[in-house]
Amino acid sequence: MNEIIRAAERVLATRLSDPVDLGGSSRSSVLRCRTADGRSVVVKAYTGGRDALRGFTAEAAGLSLGLAGPAVLGVDREVPLLVLEDLGDALTLADVLLGDDPKAAEEGLLAWAGGLGRLAARSVDRRAELGRLWGRYDRGLPTWADEPWIERNAAQFPGVLEAAGVAVPAGLPEELARIGTAGREEYPAFSPGDTCPDNNLLTPQGLRLLDFEAADYHSVFLTAAYCRMPFASCWCVFALPAGAARRTEAAYRAEVVPVYPALAEDAVWEDGMRRAVAVWTVNATLRMLPRTVEDGPMHRTRRPVATRRQVLRHRWETAARLDGLPAFTETMRSLLREVAGGWRVDPLPGYPCFERDGAAHDG
Repeated sequence: MNEIIRAAERVLATRLSDPVDLGGSSRSSVLRCRTADGRSVVVKAYTGGRDALRGFTAEAAGLSLGLAGPAVLGVDREVPLLVLEDLGDALTLADVLLGDDPKAAEEGLLAWAGGLGRLAARSVDRRAELGRLWGRYDRGLPTWADEPWIERNAAQFPGVLEAAGVAVPAGLPEELARIGTAGREEYPAFSPGDTCPDNNLLTPQGLRLLDFEAADYHSVFLTAAYCRMPFASCWCVFALPAGAARRTEAAYRAEVVPVYPALAEDAVWEDGMRRAVAVWTVNATLRMLPRTVEDGPMHRTRRPVATRRQVLRHRWETAARLDGLPAFTETMRSLLREVAGGWRVDPLPGYPCFERDGAAHDG
């Protein structure tokens, strides 16, 4: 901690005091400190390793665009380290979804979706600027957009199925190749990368975003799928009421249609959404299936929380209903029957905020 504070003091050219550990992750340490003139700032220092270093570059470049998130007050490329505006202790979207006020939760969902949509729309013509910023903070690693994670997942998926005792149906590799186009140059826009509920502050000034470690440009469908699934790669996953899910997705779509008018066509939107849901379902299966040998909670400390088996089964149930992907949906049904069929877990419950007054059953 002392080394981090000294490095941040050099960046700001001022003394820092009263450090408070905000947690961070295996890739970073995050401190809240007081400056000599009484301001509060957040210091984020990154560990070594490929993911941490690329996370630093993505976060420094993404935040420096100034489209969302805290302002960047200083950068040390060598440590590496960021000093950021302190956004305070506002409630997150996760807090209201796990709370007891359905009105506050739906308002939070709409603020989240609308804010992400506006961010996407404002970013469409700034991709070259992000590339220049990436070069400024580059630590010798490819951008997330240059990392072929969707294609890599598609190549690994049949082997994971076979290891689980699930037959690979004819036509699945070809469908996976077509599904992957949803993630690349199809209506691209900027995203912080990790738009999960605990990374979204609901402040009096509106939505403020945290965690830009995976920031880059990708298809708007990959972000919109978070509304439908919901929250494709997150721990805070329960079932959304159908009406709330539709309204949330519509709020995001309304913001991106002005910059991509083709997305007003339902056929275009639905085709992109079904492929994005499939992309995230493959990702969830690869990431979570090996960890379901012994079930456990999706988060180490937060409660209430679903289990890994509950969430993964919900992902497969959602994907099994997709239209136009016969081999993929057959695969999902096989996983439900041959893998999840042996799990002794309850169905994924609704978000607590909606369950308490029956709102989980709205239309």
